Amino acid sequence: MKYLDGDITPDKLKRLSIEELKVLCAEIREFLIKTVPKTGGHLASNLGTVELITALHRVYSSPFDKIVFDVGHQAYTHKLLTGRMGRFGALRGEAGLSGFPRPSESEHDAFIGGHGGISVSAALGIAEAMRLSGDAGKAIAVAGDGAFTNGGVYEGLNNAGKSKANLLVILNDNEMSISKSAGAISAYLSHLRTTRKYYRAKLSVKGFLGTSRAGEAIKGAISQTKKFVKNAVYQSNLFESLGFKYYGPVDGHNPEELIEALELAKMINSPCLIHVKTKKGKGFKPAERNSGEYHGLDKAKRGKGTFSEVFGREILALGEKDEKICLISAAMKYATGCNYFNDVFPERFFDCGIAEGHAATFACGLAARGMLPVFAVYSTFSQRCFDRLIHDAAIEKLHIVLAIDRAGAVGEDGETHQGIFDAAMLSIIPGFTVFSPASPEELRECLRRALYEVKGPVAVRYPRGRAGFADKGGVRGGAGDYRLFKTGSAKSLIVTYGRLIHKIIGRADALQLIRIQPLPDGVIDIIRGYKNVLFVEEGTERGGVGELVASELLRRGYRGKYGIKAFKGFVPAADTEKQLSLILSADTRKN
Repeated sequence: MKYLDGDITPDKLKRLSIEELKVLCAEIREFLIKTVPKTGGHLASNLGTVELITALHRVYSSPFDKIVFDVGHQAYTHKLLTGRMGRFGALRGEAGLSGFPRPSESEHDAFIGGHGGISVSAALGIAEAMRLSGDAGKAIAVAGDGAFTNGGVYEGLNNAGKSKANLLVILNDNEMSISKSAGAISAYLSHLRTTRKYYRAKLSVKGFLGTSRAGEAIKGAISQTKKFVKNAVYQSNLFESLGFKYYGPVDGHNPEELIEALELAKMINSPCLIHVKTKKGKGFKPAERNSGEYHGLDKAKRGKGTFSEVFGREILALGEKDEKICLISAAMKYATGCNYFNDVFPERFFDCGIAEGHAATFACGLAARGMLPVFAVYSTFSQRCFDRLIHDAAIEKLHIVLAIDRAGAVGEDGETHQGIFDAAMLSIIPGFTVFSPASPEELRECLRRALYEVKGPVAVRYPRGRAGFADKGGVRGGAGDYRLFKTGSAKSLIVTYGRLIHKIIGRADALQLIRIQPLPDGVIDIIRGYKNVLFVEEGTERGGVGELVASELLRRGYRGKYGIKAFKGFVPAADTEKQLSLILSADTRKN
């Protein structure tokens, strides 16, 4: 390639002409189309931000200026332009490049960016710290329109607008989050997209005044009427009402227009927002037609039969029989299998956008009026609901169902996306019931029980990936809350839950907990019958279910040998089997 190579840097980029920049952008897009399907990762969002990020590095100087991405899966071009092209083949691999911004990886990554809604708050904090330290750089938050469905963005905007911070917020408006953006914010942005005539007229007048002898006088008169004209065109502008200077919409695939808007913002030492219009999947027709399908790619093509699909088809079947069932998603309609229900019952399906806290309380509101709400959410994102689950669900004993997808190790997405905390988090909330099925059959049964047999808040958690395991015997206990697998040994027992049971059967007697909170009746008595017990958990050791069992055994005077194998700390990117090997070690097999 002529301009994109391992030595490309922001300094070299600044010396390129506009036409050369366009060639560079084409080369970046070609590189991403060839590379990302091999490494796995986020393709469509990165194809849509090539010109935007290139223009950012042309106008600003990282790391002097601090760029914060929200969500960070759109930052691949940023990585390529900041000296990491040579390592790009190891994207999302073990000890390779992170799929998200990571300050420990590069000084150009100002802040971590795995979850949505954080960029404005983080960039504002950085900007204020720079102001207090006397640093002259600008903090820049790059946020997609999907992130603008998250309340955290508006908390940040509300505080930033009244500050003296040298802050730039870039709204990357591609009309898509992971599922299509919905709600009033989407409608508001759609209204702003129709106002390009104002921006073009502004540029034309600016050019004319620059060549007119009477330009300065005319500028003074225009400045008095600018607000009136703006209000007439826009009707209202939320961002200016919050205290930001607003520019846009700007064509996000036109380097000249982007550079001009960014140069204008560079001269302003107070909060401003540039509204950039881009196309997700730009330059790759399949991704342009279906950006949701090309949002995240696995190394190997995903087949059918995942736990997510089993859930999606089962909740549809249940919804066909019960009109009270409502399904909720947080911008993850396809990834969580909610699309099947939505296709048949759109009036009972609610996509809340990237607003998990709102979704949880919204579910509680539905439950308060007798509906049966099911909220399908990734484990890593369920963490954002913690306060709502305590205050809004558990205290009032409202019957909501969390369908927690991607529970446990999730592979290459890295530390920000591992689902290792939900079991510990939910287990400490009084009155919460938690199921952890290990097979499609158990998932269907647990979902039915969660809806019709359990009172109060309940969660059904299941892992990422294929659900090809069938139930393999064992003696069922309680109301199907656990299963005991005998090998003939009466000394050693391995206790686990979820899919790990399929890797443990046959190594020793094995006890599978299907319901992990509250602990099923009779389970502690079974465990006390063994001299050697090992609890193996696809979750965090600290505060996990293994420690919960240990405390109950101690309370009952257990004198045998007890150990726990679980994740200690955050789990780095690697394939799922490698991650599971961290807990399924040799001494697990020898137990």
